[in-house]
Amino acid sequence: MKVLIYGAGVLGSYLAHALIRGGNDVAMLARGARAEELESSGLVIRHYFQLKTSVDPVRVIRTLEPEDIYDLIFVVMKYSDFPSVLPILAENQSGNIVIVGNNTDARDMQDYFQKNGSIRKNVAFGFQVSAGRREPGRIVSVRAGVQMVIGALNGLIPFRAVLDQAFAKAKYKLVYHEDIDAWLKNHIIPILAINYGILIHNGQMKNIAGDDKLLRQMVAAMNEGFDVLEALGYPLVPAGQAKFIRSHPKLLRLFLKIYHLLPVSRMIDGSPLEIVALSRVFREWRNRTDVPTPNWDLLEERSVIQLPN
Repeated sequence: MKVLIYGAGVLGSYLAHALIRGGNDVAMLARGARAEELESSGLVIRHYFQLKTSVDPVRVIRTLEPEDIYDLIFVVMKYSDFPSVLPILAENQSGNIVIVGNNTDARDMQDYFQKNGSIRKNVAFGFQVSAGRREPGRIVSVRAGVQMVIGALNGLIPFRAVLDQAFAKAKYKLVYHEDIDAWLKNHIIPILAINYGILIHNGQMKNIAGDDKLLRQMVAAMNEGFDVLEALGYPLVPAGQAKFIRSHPKLLRLFLKIYHLLPVSRMIDGSPLEIVALSRVFREWRNRTDVPTPNWDLLEERSVIQLPN
């Protein structure tokens, strides 16, 4: 299977590793120092929990030309970077695209491809459940097994058979979800609340763990975020996530406290630009409802970054 990973960061690198080991012909789109690194040393990943390092040879491209055809293209980027690549993908002649990452605009992206695609595009959306950080010469991957929650907006993914073939021999699980748009919208609620805490304490994880008032506000803000989604008519999926947050706030605070004390919490990179962009979208959602969000508002206001109006 001929596969392109568009994006060579933490998540894209692990996805490329899994697909290469699964017997696929994988190319990665990278530029600058990252492209040179991949060409000279290969795809180097330090598997944090597994205490091992893998090295995979990988073909590197720096641009995606319209005539470059792939069976699958996975676009693995930060939410704030997606707009810049949509025109390039629309012009390309490949038909099967999976947009992977935090995403509140799945329907708008699909509409863009329908209106501007050079050919009919089959589009799915996914989220890879793993994390990590970039270090000189390698990626550190933090995972306990890897899976991607994936789905299409209008029923079944039309190229599911292609996906299943690509992952048939990969040690990687695809979890198909019938309402991926709602899943992605739900996912950003805890992501934003947790990242507000990180920004408030400037990445000092032990300070977050010791700030009980902040931990309470983070958990309360998650609850308010789910209230906003419900007011807008979105189902809470996975249902167990919102139910746990609402039913067990003390247990969640304890989990967050312990997590921020662990060394692994410092191994996960975040992007302030992505948080800014996602915060802007949530603010638009909140302004369309009458739901009070005092804890969310306070966290947003206290964040180190200056969120745009």
